Amino acid sequence: MFKFIFAIIIYCIAFTGNIFAQDTLPKISVKNRDGKVIVSWKNTYGAKINNVNIQRSTDSIKRFTTIGSVLNPMNKENGFVDSKSPGGKIFYRVFVAFDGGDYLFTRSYRPVADTSMEKDIMELPEEKTGKPVTAPNFVPSKFVFTGKDNNVIINLSNAASRKFSIKFFDEDDDLLFEVHNIKEPYLILEKVNFLHSGWFKYHLYDNDILLEKYKFYIPKDGKNSISDKEQRYK
Repeated sequence: MFKFIFAIIIYCIAFTGNIFAQDTLPKISVKNRDGKVIVSWKNTYGAKINNVNIQRSTDSIKRFTTIGSVLNPMNKENGFVDSKSPGGKIFYRVFVAFDGGDYLFTRSYRPVADTSMEKDIMELPEEKTGKPVTAPNFVPSKFVFTGKDNNVIINLSNAASRKFSIKFFDEDDDLLFEVHNIKEPYLILEKVNFLHSGWFKYHLYDNDILLEKYKFYIPKDGKNSISDKEQRYK
């Protein structure tokens, strides 16, 4: 089961946080950050969307080709990273297919510089994740923490040039799953992958060398704080 889940996660490069300013479909935001182009948007159509494809061209009107799609097109906030953008005069647009056969194309956009990322990404958790999960005397890691909607954030600014991997454990130290060869600086693991709420542990490695051994907490739905009873585990 976990192999199936992470086959999905590894190939999914959707960003659902607020790290990038997003426009609402049919508008999209297209930003260039260190040679990678981030196409992002907000979805107000809900479950009516059944497919979203990201397209690229050297022409603003024609010759668009599909370069990828998103795993869950119904997410309220979504996006795609083109890590192999050829640079130069490039345009991006999004194709949206709806239930019933209707569809639309957004207008085309050229990437603009992502000035919001000028400060170190490690300094941004509170800005992009809303209300953090907190408990007295508990300080979340800057690298692995619970974010908006109680999903788990892996935040590694220099992931592209390193060989990061991470192991997740339950509170009894039983191994749950592993994520290998992390290359995205900002990765979201949906809370459903952890099967239940509560405390979890992790080991973060760089080229098989242990960098950090710590923990995080996933609250029950509708909560974003840790009760006195729950914090006893720590």
